[in-house]
Amino acid sequence: MHSVKGAKTLYNKKPLLIRIWQHKVIYLLLLPIVIHVVIFSYIPMYGLTLAFRDFRIGDPLFPVGEAARWVGLRNFQDFFSSIYAFRTIRNTILNSVFSLIFAFWVPIVFALLLNEIRHIKYKRTVQTISYLPYFISSAIIAGLAVTFLNERSGMVNNIIEFFGGQRVEWLMIPEAFRPIHITIGSWQTFGWGSILYLAAIAGIDQNLYEAAKIDGANRLQQAWHITLPGISPTIFILLIFTIGNMMGGDVERILLMYNPSVYSTADVLGTYIYRQGMEMSRFSLSTAVGLFASTVNFALLILANWSSRRITGNSVW
Repeated sequence: MHSVKGAKTLYNKKPLLIRIWQHKVIYLLLLPIVIHVVIFSYIPMYGLTLAFRDFRIGDPLFPVGEAARWVGLRNFQDFFSSIYAFRTIRNTILNSVFSLIFAFWVPIVFALLLNEIRHIKYKRTVQTISYLPYFISSAIIAGLAVTFLNERSGMVNNIIEFFGGQRVEWLMIPEAFRPIHITIGSWQTFGWGSILYLAAIAGIDQNLYEAAKIDGANRLQQAWHITLPGISPTIFILLIFTIGNMMGGDVERILLMYNPSVYSTADVLGTYIYRQGMEMSRFSLSTAVGLFASTVNFALLILANWSSRRITGNSVW
């Protein structure tokens, strides 16, 4: 043991360049990843300066002096003083909170139920079918939703009319948009999300189940007292990441499904950024709103990680 520690100490005293040269093959394997992160994650961060400028199409990306047209926090002030600020922030938070309440637990329950299936072929078939929607484009998913919910020929309205109800244009009702969006998102992702929980379940010591059976525990008690505690670290890690993206959400699906009649509940920060940037060419304002959302997400991530570490002992770092 002492010889191993001594070898580690001796190795750590070597200059960094010598250590890198000794493991040059490993660092060469790492190099493409580092280049990718620098090009696509760090260099684009310069674009955040647009949030503090009055950027217009045709302006140089790297202006000098007065050409930059620095405006300080004016873009942030314009957003928070607009009539859309409260609505978009409220809708973004409500969408994320309701998704957390009604959709976060779905893959957990599905993984627990799937784990109880003993017929291997049937289990694999159900699992494969469940995560197939994840690989379908959001554009196709939104198109299917629009088709099924169509007032004239949609399958949902056909069923309602068959049982004596009246046809409804669901995607034109503000109160109905949020439940529809959350339901579709949960259906598309719950199968894929269950894979992580099934992997965590597979790592639980099977001797615990055998001991529980000897003590007379039924399958429900085994799931509650063994399986759930066994996958709790995975649950809390994914919960931290979910909370850290509360100001984001699946904007693409909302953009493909919403319309001006449901802006009161469907318009979120992401859709507002899209309209201001892509449709109205107000790139500085859209960048400012995006920076605000990213900052809040970062703060929520730090808070969620700290709270989870203090309460449960599980954290990302």
